[in-house]
This record gives sequence, structure tokens and C-alpha cells, in this order.
Amino acid sequence: MEASDPKLLSPPGNCRLAIPKKGRLHEKVLEMLKGAGIKFRREPRLDVALAVDLPITLVFLPASDIPKYVGEGNVDIGITGHDVVKEAMVEVKHIMDLGFGKCRLCVQAPVVDKIENVEALAGKRIVTSFPELSKQFFQPLDEKMGVTTKINFLSGSVEAACGLGLADAVVDLVETGTTMKAAGLEVVAEILSTQAILIVNPHAEHQEIVDMIKRRIDGYITATKYSLILFNVANELVQQACAITPGKKSPSITTLDDGGKAISALVPKSELSAKMDELHDLGATDILAMDLSNSRM
Repeated sequence: MEASDPKLLSPPGNCRLAIPKKGRLHEKVLEMLKGAGIKFRREPRLDVALAVDLPITLVFLPASDIPKYVGEGNVDIGITGHDVVKEAMVEVKHIMDLGFGKCRLCVQAPVVDKIENVEALAGKRIVTSFPELSKQFFQPLDEKMGVTTKINFLSGSVEAACGLGLADAVVDLVETGTTMKAAGLEVVAEILSTQAILIVNPHAEHQEIVDMIKRRIDGYITATKYSLILFNVANELVQQACAITPGKKSPSITTLDDGGKAISALVPKSELSAKMDELHDLGATDILAMDLSNSRM
């Protein structure tokens, strides 16, 4: 069953949360929701699911449709790419970057054409899944060059358009660049950088639940970026130890029976091993590191 009108399929009082039903963001979003404690049961072939023990209805939609549903108030809050939000040109509030699904929307042309300046493509044929963003990008170039760039929409396999003779260049997403290189294309210009974001309707009906969802997701993201480090240190070394592990806000310090201090602090995962080495060399003891499952800051 497709979620043509989520309001009709959601119990009164539930906040409606739209997430991608498939595609490059889908699995990452499901992993994030699980980590944030937003669990649900989804029946086969249904695009609507109810959260367990939370007043939330999850609505599974194509990522490109989510900005429209959020902007028009059919759902309260949604997760999708920054690129499709800009393409949709609807009024939504961007409330959080989620840190995954990062890529770039780029103008790409055949390597054999050796195009070094994007102005050379003004007035040419461009194929893209992002016609609005492409028009916005080429409009000032067209005005400068006195030409009209032909923007043609294609929903999939955009990278094949040049090889098939349908386009002189394409505007498409570049993540690793593997697909682009396989198609014999190269980046000529970058239009925007994108990643998964959390968006909300400016007049959302369930603001308290929206705030709770944001808080849970923020806590999970923090937990994935930081580890908790705990150690003991002599009283005279506390200042130096805190300089090594200042924490996200500040370290927690308690006094031990022998007069020393027990310190705990959040440390970025990427710095954890180096910090432990520094503390050891300083003279700290009982140095432990713990992974976090979630947090509230």
C-alpha cells in the first residue's frame, strides 16, 4: 500500500516521519533509527509502519518526494538528501545534518572532450535528474554567453547519456567517482555538496515529538563519534590530564580515597588510541575506554 495520504493512515496524535523507502540512504537511515531507539514493525508491501511504544508513524517514500510531503504538511518531519530538498524548492526547515550519504552534485563531461571550463558547456545539451538546480547553475552562464542551455530530465542512468549521444554533458551525483569514470566522464564543475539531513515542516503539528526525534538522533550521532575514556591520576597531574582529555564540554572529576582523582571524558573515536598513549606517558593508571550506544548532551 502506498502512502498517498499519510494523514489518513496515521493514528490521530501521531507524529509522521518520512524516510527513504529504498536507495543509497535507506539502510543508513534504518541503522540510525535503531540506534536512536525508534523501533517499528513494518508489514510486507506496506509503506506505513507504527513505532513501538512511541507516538510516531513512519512513512516510506521515494527520497525525492519527501521534501514535498514535508513542505505541504502531509508528514511532520523527514530524512532525505540536501540535494533533493534544494531541487524541490519547497519551504521546509533544515534542522540537522546527519553526517552520512555525503556526495557532490557535479557537471560532468566526457574525458575525451577535454573541457576545462564549464562555460564551454553553456548552450549545449545537458541531461540530469536535477533540472531545477541545473537551470539555476547554467542561467548566469547563459546570460553571460548569450545562449540557452538545453536541460533535459532523465530519471535514471544519467551517466550513460553522453555515450548514447543524448547529451554533451550531465549533471549527476558523484560519491566515489567509480560510476563516473566507468562512463568515461570527469567533473567539470561542482554545483553543491550534499548529505542526508533532517527536515521539518515549519508548522509541524507535533513539535514536542519532533524535538524528541531530533534529540534522540543527535544523541545517537554523538555516540557514534565519541568514546568514553576513564582513568585515575595523581592530584598534581590533573591539570595536564584535563588538557589531554578536555571532553566534549568538560571532563568529570571525582576524588579517590587516596587523594588522587578519577577522571572521565568524551574523546573523538579517531583520537582515542593517541589520547590513551598520552595519558599513560603522563602517569595515569587504570585507563579504560568504553563505546557508547546513545547519549543526551
